[in-house]
Amino acid sequence: MSPDSNAPRFRVRPPANWINDPNGPFRWGDRYHLFYQHNPNAPVHADIHWGHASSPDLARWRHHPIALTPTPGGPDEAGCWSGCVVDDGGVPTAVYTGIDHHHSGLGTVCLARAADPADPALNEWKPLPAPVVPGPPDGLDVVMFRDPFVFRHAGRRWALVGAGHADGRPSVLLYDCADLTDWRFAGVLLDGDDPVAMDTLGDKAVGWECPQLLETPQGEWVLVVSLWDGDPRTTGYLTGGLERSPEHGLRFTPRTGGPLDHGRDFYAPAVLQEPERALMWGWSWESRGPGGAERAGWAGVLTAPRVVDVHADGTLRVLPAPELNTLRAAEPFLTVPGTGTDTGAGTRLPDAYDLAVTARTVTTVGLGEGLTLRIDPTAGTLTVRRTGRPAPVEVRVPRGAELSVRVLVDGSLYEVFADDRAVVTERVYRAPGGAPELTVTGTGATVTAWELVGPTLN
Repeated sequence: MSPDSNAPRFRVRPPANWINDPNGPFRWGDRYHLFYQHNPNAPVHADIHWGHASSPDLARWRHHPIALTPTPGGPDEAGCWSGCVVDDGGVPTAVYTGIDHHHSGLGTVCLARAADPADPALNEWKPLPAPVVPGPPDGLDVVMFRDPFVFRHAGRRWALVGAGHADGRPSVLLYDCADLTDWRFAGVLLDGDDPVAMDTLGDKAVGWECPQLLETPQGEWVLVVSLWDGDPRTTGYLTGGLERSPEHGLRFTPRTGGPLDHGRDFYAPAVLQEPERALMWGWSWESRGPGGAERAGWAGVLTAPRVVDVHADGTLRVLPAPELNTLRAAEPFLTVPGTGTDTGAGTRLPDAYDLAVTARTVTTVGLGEGLTLRIDPTAGTLTVRRTGRPAPVEVRVPRGAELSVRVLVDGSLYEVFADDRAVVTERVYRAPGGAPELTVTGTGATVTAWELVGPTLN
């Protein structure tokens, strides 16, 4: 059987079947651990467990046994949904959404602890028999409640839970969880009535899923939410300040915000806060035709890790993790030094590659089957056109003498970075036997491309 050229080989996904939200990115000892929602039995969204992979360097990943499995008759009997992993007194602890067969959108907050914290692989986990939060707080008319995220602020431990209310208003709920087995509701951190949130995120979402908080080295905070409107759609961010509030425990005051990813195939990101940086992964779902995932035997992939920070004006700064450079071949398969008017030479594109383009005039980059980039530094725009989608995606960045674009491609997963200002995640599928070619048209564009080689997920 010939290999599937659309199957990513370098990003995290299970050997087969379904993956969705990344969960609990966590550093333990000298390894990164990354969990994810996973159906081990079919490439469809059902019977959700937690899959598990780890890496010493964010580039080479290996699979581990399934970490969390629904417990018959338990609070997670119908699925182990999104959450995080924290160090609780030297014991890695998963904090996750458990749902039963009657959940109707309302989850519980469950805990599972690593059976042997001395095991660097963290292969075995033991769930607690009862949830630490059995449901949403009374009096708020909450109709969506899920996705706990635990963080520290000013030496104290807190948690966020995503919520939606009966009146169609999304919110992020705040809990004091200094004792991880004893949670206290501390108020609403932020809701959709906030004017900055309304202006920058829009008012379409009826719930904010997968809330995540990260702190930049400059002391600014970034709140990340996934905008739920009954069907996953988009993600957004808000930057601002986080401070103690006598009434609510903590108060988040946003100053600006916007789309987290401008593409159409990115959702439910998860954050790992490190001392000097914050890393982020997202879920990229399948956008191929009906039955495509079932025939292929797999569905979904996690994105490359991204380093997230904030510019001085409060807008998001996002770049691929530098560790990804170790996946490049020793020599590029294409180098164009920035001279000439037509740099397209029909170069065949491999299944996985890393492409860097610096444009000084309007430049068009054709990536073979289905995706075309138009880079205009003078206007400060990157336009991504995808075959089969009626409207292109256009992102705006500051105007300048040049605009650098980096494209990470792994099978059908395309991640397009415009300087350090914006990302567009799309899925593009090759036809059987297809041999896509690169074309670059413009005056003086510099182009370098490397095939991805070396370690793959095993």
